[in-house]
Amino acid sequence: MARGGYTYIMTNKPRGVLYIGVTADIAARAEQHRNGTGSAFCKKFGLNRLVLVEPHDDITLAIAREKALKAWKREWKIRLVEESNPNWRDMSGAIL
Repeated sequence: MARGGYTYIMTNKPRGVLYIGVTADIAARAEQHRNGTGSAFCKKFGLNRLVLVEPHDDITLAIAREKALKAWKREWKIRLVEESNPNWRDMSGAIL
């Protein structure tokens, strides 16, 4: 049986530094980023605001989406966030 997953984007402020990741447990991963243990990159730039979450039925689809998003131009990523989260609000509270 395939296990689902999530692609997500973390930032430090609207239109700030962006981090794209993939995980099977979005609540745990968001908490890791918020307390500085999620990734060295997020810790270095203070990326603790979860601004986009995309659920996937299969983790392999989530991984493929992560790779595709990382190849996108920055403006495309910003547009993607702003289409679903125009105020760049932190979505961590909704999933924790």
